[in-house]
Amino acid sequence: MLVKAPTVYPSKYPTLEETMNAFYQHHKHNIAFHYRCFDRFLLNAAIQPFQQPERVMGFFWSYRQLYPVSRKVLRDIASQYHNGVQYASRKWGAPILKAEEERRDQFVDPYFRHAQPDRIVAILKAREPARLLLSIGKSATEQGHLLYKTRWVDQDNFYIYDRAWGRTFVRLCPYFPFPARVYLNEHYWLAQRLEEQGIRFLPCANAFLRGSDSQQLQQLADSLQPQDITCCAQKWLTYLVPFFTARERREAGVQHRLFFAQVEYCDNLIFKRRAALDRWGERLLDANRTIGHPDSLSLIFGRRITQCHQGKLQTVIEDIHLGNPVLRAPYGNGFAKQYVRADRLLRTELATNNVLDYGVKKAVENLPRLRERAGAIIDRYLDVQQDILETFVDRGQLRRLS
Repeated sequence: MLVKAPTVYPSKYPTLEETMNAFYQHHKHNIAFHYRCFDRFLLNAAIQPFQQPERVMGFFWSYRQLYPVSRKVLRDIASQYHNGVQYASRKWGAPILKAEEERRDQFVDPYFRHAQPDRIVAILKAREPARLLLSIGKSATEQGHLLYKTRWVDQDNFYIYDRAWGRTFVRLCPYFPFPARVYLNEHYWLAQRLEEQGIRFLPCANAFLRGSDSQQLQQLADSLQPQDITCCAQKWLTYLVPFFTARERREAGVQHRLFFAQVEYCDNLIFKRRAALDRWGERLLDANRTIGHPDSLSLIFGRRITQCHQGKLQTVIEDIHLGNPVLRAPYGNGFAKQYVRADRLLRTELATNNVLDYGVKKAVENLPRLRERAGAIIDRYLDVQQDILETFVDRGQLRRLS
């Protein structure tokens, strides 16, 4: 199968040199390589017409000539799906596993080692909450009142090696109308694009430590469009939900629509020497508590904090027992954090469970606006960091002056 190389669009977003936030401007002589991109996406996938129970009944009557939509009908759909997954797992050569307590990405690592493109490598079954459509009535075979409720049910986590996105997974609920979650990682997507472009790079722990062309890397990162996400997600959701026919998808609009559930956007500065990063880190750990103040958070996130704000206003230093502590400043349904990884990489990361906190709507079509907002927040975060460093007086300095 021939795959057309993606078009690299000129970046609409300013590079670090163009924005020149105060932190980068001050430390650029110590920085060897830099880029920023989205890290992880966790997307909610839902069939919008079926969010109204009346339209569910209309669908079954119009396309399946089925009435009533009873508990037995809904239960039979789930049973058929469970049986279909059992059969398909043997066909795919993908074992069905019970989710372990350890991190799932580490648990499935062995199944990705020799994975072929566009293949399902493993299926993890786990009991997790899902929003289900229930038929509430006295009889299991008569028409009941259709109602959405949250229930804990067995769900299938399909771990996939996608041709364009690398490692990903789709969590699918077997109960109608098949709500799902899709996980994607732009670092994996970028690695595929870099290989296609013939750009050499050194990956390390979900990051890039070196690259032969940092400007091209940034242009590729900024070229990610909503259709790149929807193309991958729709391909697998259509494949994994064979319940609907092509006619039903086309006429009834029963395609899943994607919404941001969790998003991470990261800025990565790779220093030339670890010593320069250590000196910076020691000073900032002492002075960084001021970032948690309302004035600083209002400046960083571009939103006024009033008495109605219900989140924490503080700076937390985590993982102190490790060599590189993590600085975390919570805001709304997310946080900004900063830490060192892979010895010389300083990562400033913005994560949220609700993009509405940044004034961005949840539909995945708002990706460009989310990128712009997240980049601006990180720039302001680094500006505040540099302000702290420039106004910080080292312990003992006044004594030496006297």
